[in-house]
Formats: sequence, structure tokens, C-alpha cells
Amino acid sequence: MQNTDHEKIWGNFLHVIKDNVPAISYRTWFEPILPIKLENSVLTIQVPSPFFYEYLEEKFIDIIRKTLFKELGKDAKLEYNVVMENNNFTNNKPYTVKLPTYDKREIKNKPVNFPIEQTIKNPFIIPGIQKLNIDPQLNQNYSFNNFIEGDCNRLARSAGYAVSGNPGGTAFNPLLLYGNSGLGKTHLAQAIGIEVKEKFAEKTVLYVTANKFQTQFVEATISNNTNDFIRFYQMLDVLIIDDVHEFAGKSKTQEMFFQIFNHLHQSGKQLILTSDKPPVELQGLEQRLLSRFKWGLSADLTEPDYETRIAILKQKIYLDGIEIQDDVIEYIASHISSNVRELEGALVSLLAQSTLNRKEITLDLTKRIINKLVKNSKREITIDFIEKTVCDYFNMPINLMNSKTRKREIVQARQIAMYFAKSLTKQSLATIGAKIGGKDHATVLHACKTVNNLIDTDKRFQVYISELEKKLEF
Repeated sequence: MQNTDHEKIWGNFLHVIKDNVPAISYRTWFEPILPIKLENSVLTIQVPSPFFYEYLEEKFIDIIRKTLFKELGKDAKLEYNVVMENNNFTNNKPYTVKLPTYDKREIKNKPVNFPIEQTIKNPFIIPGIQKLNIDPQLNQNYSFNNFIEGDCNRLARSAGYAVSGNPGGTAFNPLLLYGNSGLGKTHLAQAIGIEVKEKFAEKTVLYVTANKFQTQFVEATISNNTNDFIRFYQMLDVLIIDDVHEFAGKSKTQEMFFQIFNHLHQSGKQLILTSDKPPVELQGLEQRLLSRFKWGLSADLTEPDYETRIAILKQKIYLDGIEIQDDVIEYIASHISSNVRELEGALVSLLAQSTLNRKEITLDLTKRIINKLVKNSKREITIDFIEKTVCDYFNMPINLMNSKTRKREIVQARQIAMYFAKSLTKQSLATIGAKIGGKDHATVLHACKTVNNLIDTDKRFQVYISELEKKLEF
């Protein structure tokens, strides 16, 4: 294959891609790519940024791999020249870094023995062989290193890390992680599995969603292979079931899982479960199953606080290899607070707009994008955002507002924050008081009354409130 063939190969590549991805995805993620060279079945392409490279690898790796093999054969490889620019697309001269594709470390289970009595039709089993290579179904990006710890998840993370060091040998068996969608349950559950494989390569680990487990069970029942299904799951050392609440109302599946659960637990094997609710609030599950969920530890993951959201964004930005100003990070963290998934999604949207349009990431650009993403933004305002806005306005560190000092200017700033929190959020008085200075609901009521009185009697104070109202508008 001659070096001059790279453009022809890339043209053929794009022709296949265009027929297999949505039109908008093709225009956004494939048209900007430039073919650079082809040497010894290694095709080099140039992409605009590290974020662009990461997105291609995460979202389109399967179709890229298949198409590349089709054009260049099974020995084909792809390398990226990633354009790197400092200061968010200023006039600094760009340079490139070379990144290979398919370089992600694989997490594997060792082959394990399985008694073959007849043709096996279990989804995880290759018929007719004694040694089985079981894919643990773990995403290496969901590691402990990539999991940001905060008050919202500290207990769950600590318990998970303890389990990973001694699977089946701690009091946390089963370990049930619960919380609303997008708070990191799946990430943490898989992080435990990844850490187990790092420390105990001989252990057989499997991550599976409750929905997939149920589908496998139905297929095994139809094909009269339930015994094979049971034996397969009973040979695992660590079983991770995601979204176990989806077993609700499925009595046969619950009965099957009950048998597997009992066998694994009695054999000293580790069970890790995730759910959207704690066991006591789960509906449609048998009591005997719920009682077993309570044998170990139930640890909740809650909405990340402001500091944790900042840390999550900074880590994501670091991994993407870009630079973003602190005021942009703070704006995103202040305006999106419900869950980690939405927080990262907002950042992806911002990076995509910046990369594709070759625009600097500024606060104004951030505001335009975030305002499109957040519906009813005034209702989404958070106490954290109010505290920071008030402190910035009065030029004081945020930790002073939450201190026990009785200095007049600090007390007044705290009262103003409470006043806006009561009028702009749906939080209870008790919650507002606890978040702002660790006060009770009576203190919040007194603060609101004081602020209203000062608005009526103090013109300078009226200016404070008026200017802060503008700053708190989304």
C-alpha cells in the first residue's frame, strides 16, 4: 500500500461511515477529520482537539474499528494527530500529539472450568468447551481514580473500597448502593469490580444490569437451560447487579436471583447491588429478598455539593486536556446541581460548541449554552450559587459566611443569602438554615424579616438587593 493511498482509503472509510451513523453525527464528528498518511496498515488522521479524539473513541469506536478492518485488513491500526492549542484557541501556534487507538487496558477474567453436560446456550458461554473466558463487562473508565469523593458519596466510596480489598470477607455483603439517577452508582459499582481484578486477578467478576439478567433468564427458560444459567452465576466470585429495583413485579426472576444470591453469599462470594431507593422503600420485591439486601450495608449517594461539582468538572477538564477559566467552571457548577451526568453533559456540550466553532470558551458562551440546557433556570437556582454570589458581591471568603463570627457585615451577608434562598429556591427553612451558617429555621425567618425591614428603610441596602437580584438572574 503506497503512502499516497491515504486519501483514497479515507474516502472509502467515510463512505461506509456515512451510511452507518446519523447525518448530524457524520457532519459533526467525521467531516472535520483530515487523513494524514498511511504506512504499513497504520492510518494517521488529524482531529481538532483531545476532546474530539476522546469522543470518537467513546461513541464510535466499534464502527471505526469494523470499517478500518474492512478497508485495511485485520492488522489495521489507527493513530490520531491531535491538535493541541493553549489558552483556548488563541493565536498560539498549534502542535500535535500522536495517540494510538485501541490502547485501552482490557479487564479480563481468567478462563474458568465449567461442567459440560450438553450443548450450553447461556449468553455468556461458548458451546462445547471446558474453559470459558468470561468478559467481566467492566468499563475501565469507571475506576476509583476517576471517581470524585465528596460528602455526597463518602460512605459509599469508603465501603466500596473496603470491599474491593477483601471481597466477600467484610460485613458489607451485600453492598447496596442507592440514590437517584446520575449520581455515580454504576461508576462506583464498576470501580469496585475493576479494583478487585487489579488486586485479585484470579477472581471471576461480572457486572450485569438487572434488565439483562432478566432477559438471560427468560432465554434460558425458553431453551430449557435454567440449570446452566444457575451454575454459571454460582461460579462467580463477585457479582454486580445494576438497577436491582427493576426486578419489581417479576416473581420468577426474583426466585432465580434468590437462589443465586443465597449460594454466593453462603459461599463467601461478594454481591454488589445498585438501586434507586433503599431496601425499605423498594416496592414489588419479595420480603425474603429485601431482608437479604439488609444483611450487609446500604449506602446512599446524594446530589453533589458545590465543591464536589467543581472537583468533578476540573477532573473532566484535565482528562480532556484543555484549559477553562475558573469563572466558567463555577458558573456551570452553580447552575447544574441535580446530578453528575447532567453536569458532565453540560461540559461536553460546551466543549463541542467551542471545538467545532473554533470559539474561545468564555463566560458569555457558557451562559448561552447552559441557559439552553437548563429549563426553568430560575427554579433551578441553588443555595450554593446564592452564597457564592453574595460573598463575591461583598468581596468576602465564603467560609466566613458559614463561620460563627458575629461581625455586622458577615451577619448581614448571611441574612441576605437566607433571604434570597427563601425566595428563589424550594428548600425548607430548616435546610436553608443548615446550609447557610448551620442555623435553625427560626434564624432564617428572623433574617428574612430583617432584610425586608432594611429594604424599606435603608436606601443603600436597597441598592445591595437590587444589584444582587440582577446577578442572581440566569
